[in-house]
Formats: sequence, structure tokens, C-alpha cells
Amino acid sequence: MTSSARPQAQDIHDVLRRARLGRALGSTAVLIAAAFTCNAQDLEPRIYSPNPTGTQFVGVAYLRSTGGVLIDPTLPIEDVDAEINAAIFGYGRTFALLGRSAIATLGLPYVWADLSGNVGEERRAITRSGLADARLRLGVNLKGGSAMTPEEFMRRTPEPTVGVSLTVVAPSGQYEPRRLVNIGANRWAFKPELGVSWPAGRWSLEAYAGAWFFTANDEFFPDSRREQNALTTFQTHIVYTIRPRTWLAFDATLYRGGRTTIDGERNFDFQSNVRVGLTLSVPAGAHHSFKLTWSDGVATRIGSDFMTLGLAWQYVHLD
Repeated sequence: MTSSARPQAQDIHDVLRRARLGRALGSTAVLIAAAFTCNAQDLEPRIYSPNPTGTQFVGVAYLRSTGGVLIDPTLPIEDVDAEINAAIFGYGRTFALLGRSAIATLGLPYVWADLSGNVGEERRAITRSGLADARLRLGVNLKGGSAMTPEEFMRRTPEPTVGVSLTVVAPSGQYEPRRLVNIGANRWAFKPELGVSWPAGRWSLEAYAGAWFFTANDEFFPDSRREQNALTTFQTHIVYTIRPRTWLAFDATLYRGGRTTIDGERNFDFQSNVRVGLTLSVPAGAHHSFKLTWSDGVATRIGSDFMTLGLAWQYVHLD
């Protein structure tokens, strides 16, 4: 009786231990997947600046992020490091929407990444590469951004603008339910946002406030359902125009929330993080421009604590 009871107790202990480890890994995988698409950590100045209608943008960007992922210290995973590279193809077009200036953009990223961490006494490493989730955005200027031809746009006097946008991340990236860490998130994400831009001579002050909302992933590893609370985001940018089409911006963002549950059990992964960065844009001829970006975390409670460097090329064409 006693000898048979001990193996049963040990089996139960092993099941509970594996379940806890699986939940811990699941929490870590969520944070890494968020880093792949950089949903919450956007630092993009001038996205609510008006443009003449009929403007088309085509661009390619390269981003490199390196650093650690901070998780609940009670979980059996430590020293999680990641090196994430992304190449992003982007397309955008401005148009008139009910007499207002509007823009639609599409981003298609390809990601390759190396991840490592200590699970107990073992050091494990994972490599992933493939298409990440596509991102679509529609933005409209409600005030100070009436639809203008290129000629009207050149004669305008800069004025404060207020805009709204909706960003949608589609579950189009590479995803395998049998894998714990994936590039795609296997869910939809939506971010409504309000943005304000206030020009003052060569300077411009911008502030954005929004929130990410997520659908559930019903194929989360292993045969689980993962849900995530809303993640609020705040951005501010101070932009200085050096000369026409050449500008430098100081960027900062705060994001809070995003706590997850797996099969109805809550994880201790509430995020409250701050990042800062710099963005420099310089022209190269009449239609081309290059953008250099840098950002880093200054306060990370839970989530990715990455330094990110980026280089982007953009071609602009007026109809």
C-alpha cells in the first residue's frame, strides 16, 4: 500500500512540475512573440503629419534588436536573451476621405532570431526564421489636415493637427501549434489611436494615445487557449526640422497592461515599461530618403528589454 502510494504521489508531483514549467515557458514565449512584431514598442514620429493626396510611399527597413526578456522571478527560467533581426517591406498611399487627408499603409516583415535561456540547470537555445504577422494601418486627420493637392500643400501654413488611426495585425505569420516559440502570434490584434501634432517654427511636439486589443489564440502550446488583456500605449515625440525634409526626433513611449491567461489561469506578466529613442531622416535626391533609428528600454518591469537599431529607405512618388 505504502510503496504504491509513493509512485502515484511522485507522478502527480511530476505532472504539476511539468505543468508549471509549461506555463512558465508559455509566458516567456508570449513576451518573445511580442518582441517579434514589436506591437507595443512603436516609436514612430510624424505619422499624423499631413501629406498631399496621391502620394505613394515604398520602403524597406532593417531592424536589429538585442537584449534580454524579463519574466516573473519565481518561474524556473532565467537569463533569457534574444537577438532578433527583421526586414520589413512597406507600402503606403494618401487619399481624400470625406474631404480629410487619409493614409493607408501595409507592412510585411520577415524575421530571423536566436533565443536562449536557462531552464533549471540547462541552457537551451532556439533559432527561428520566417514571415511575421502583416500589419495594416488606416489614419485620418480630423483637424488641420484637409485633403490638398501638391500645389495647395506647398502653399499651406503649418497648423496643429488631430488625427485618429486603426492598426490591424493579421495572423499571417509562421506559426506551428506544436512549437512553444513562434514568429507569428496566431491571433488578430487591433490598435485604435488618437494623435496630436503641434508645430512651432522648426519644432513640433507630438503625442499619441492608444490601446492594443487581442483575440484569443486557441492553438497555444500545448493544446491550450491563450488570452491577453488590453495593452495601453502612450507616445511622445519632439521633432526638430534641420532643413526641408531633414529632421531629428527624440522619442519616448510608455506601455502598460497586457496580462495573459492560459486556459483561464492568470500569469504574472503585467507590463509597465518605458522606452526612449532617436530618429533621424535625411533626403537623398527628390524622391528618396533614409531614416536611422535607435531605441532602448529605460524601465522594464516585465517584457523585452531590447536595444534596437534600424535603417530604412523610402521612395516617394506623387501622382
